Amino acid sequence: MSKPLDIRELKALAKRRVPKMFFDYADSGAWTEGTYRANEADFHDIKLRQRVLVDMTNRSLASTMIGQPVSMPVALSPTGLTGMQHADGEMLAAQAAEAFGVPFTLSTMSICSIEDVASVTKKPFWFQLYVMRDRDFVKNLIDRAKAAKCSALVLTLDLQILGQRHKDLRNGLSAPPKFTPKHIWQMATRPLWCMRMLKTQRRSFGNIVGHAKNVSDLSSLSSWTAEQFDPQLSWENVAEIKEMWGGPLILKGILDVEDAQMAARTGADAIIVSNHGGRQLDGARSSIGMLPRIVDAVGDKIEVHLDGGIRSGQDVLKAIALGAKGTYIGRPFLYGLGAMGGQGVTLALEIIRKELDITMALCGKRDIRDVSRDVISD
Repeated sequence: MSKPLDIRELKALAKRRVPKMFFDYADSGAWTEGTYRANEADFHDIKLRQRVLVDMTNRSLASTMIGQPVSMPVALSPTGLTGMQHADGEMLAAQAAEAFGVPFTLSTMSICSIEDVASVTKKPFWFQLYVMRDRDFVKNLIDRAKAAKCSALVLTLDLQILGQRHKDLRNGLSAPPKFTPKHIWQMATRPLWCMRMLKTQRRSFGNIVGHAKNVSDLSSLSSWTAEQFDPQLSWENVAEIKEMWGGPLILKGILDVEDAQMAARTGADAIIVSNHGGRQLDGARSSIGMLPRIVDAVGDKIEVHLDGGIRSGQDVLKAIALGAKGTYIGRPFLYGLGAMGGQGVTLALEIIRKELDITMALCGKRDIRDVSRDVISD
């Protein structure tokens, strides 16, 4: 089979290699999936200005995100259950991101633990935090992230309650998974996936099992997660987390101008314009659709990033042009991971870098830091 040339081809390959319940977990949205589709579709409505007879030599994609150097303004999003797309998935993805010079963000709901990822990386990675009712557990997570020398904390704000995702319900996805005949068949028809999973011991939520009270094995995990997301989370809690963490703080899940203004007053280092990949409030606007309004409102007060819908380097350029100082890819790197393991994550990054570089040149720019709204066609 020929080498995938774009993210769509990586997605098709991952779909053939990852059991359906886990592929669908990554590739799904809430309810009708309207917002999930809009995240991607709204990028297509943004058109670029093609420029000619400009010097295209010595191009640079190097930039910074929250003051940290990056080879291009792209980070790997925090994604739950990454280690179920491919055995030891978070570790492989973190290594690929480190070699590429972009940030990797580990999810609270990861399969590989903070310590697992720290053991295979040399540079600091970022950690994403869900605030649970058990504040002792939250403090312990933050302390573990500090011990692992994580260089930023990404606090997710938009998962106080879980959005209804029909694919997960129909597939019977659960933690722990129910090994019904349907699930066993899905896994049996993916023999390479099964072989890799049999070779690893990392098949549960590594940041939770053995660390949270009364969660010592998979049998108690499902009820714990159902009870622990905190619907009372408020802006006052952000200040508490900021003080507890003491380092660079990024707030993820901003999709409203008023919320962005409140976030800018918290003293956080950046916000991520995001609707959780269309997995929470179906019917909300797309991330790219809200980006310009939020940038206009707070872009001079706090660094603004974008997550959601990016499937190409062209999408990255459009987000940067509309004011984002950084972007995040979740599904694209998961497709690469499911398709080809760590090499697939690297390939996804290479695809996006090449598309970003060529598109930037054809828009008449040589340095990503010079890209602005003048590359967008009216």
